[in-house]
Amino acid sequence: MNVCKYTFEDYSEIVKNFHGAKAPGVLIGGFMVDLAIRNLPDGVLYDAICETKTCLPDAIQLLTPCTIGNGWLKVINLGLYALTLYQKENNKGVRVFLDAQKMQTWPEIKTWHFKLKQKHEQDMEKIIQEIKAAGDTVLSLQFVTVKPEIAKKMHKGKIAICPKCRETFPADNGDVCLACQGGRPYL
Repeated sequence: MNVCKYTFEDYSEIVKNFHGAKAPGVLIGGFMVDLAIRNLPDGVLYDAICETKTCLPDAIQLLTPCTIGNGWLKVINLGLYALTLYQKENNKGVRVFLDAQKMQTWPEIKTWHFKLKQKHEQDMEKIIQEIKAAGDTVLSLQFVTVKPEIAKKMHKGKIAICPKCRETFPADNGDVCLACQGGRPYL
């Protein structure tokens, strides 16, 4: 079974090089992206929503033109292993999710996803082989329409120079940049 235009083995190597390991979440994510694309009309421009911050955004960025950097991928961390690809023109799309019911017949995938064993106790090769064998059979899809306020393209607006740190920032953030408003992540 292929993952978009790649063999599973080729996709696994791409994942390893990009993500740092043949991560089960990114491998399953490849099948999720593939299933979503197969259920969209040919030739449409689409954006993506990812409902978790772990692993799955990497699959979307590897297999589609949707990235966090270009603004075509939004991560809305609901803690759900799900993604949506939707048409820019009308917000209609396909939501694909890892289906708890369907993974019951795949013990390694179930053990990995539900964290039934510590990571060091899991057999990664067995998990990967099971993901390859299962393909998209552990997934379900829904046809959805994305809320307009979510689909709306965000623009930075005017850029200003912060009077405190002298760095540039979106003027809509206030009189000073968010970092100078106390938002710095550094000590």
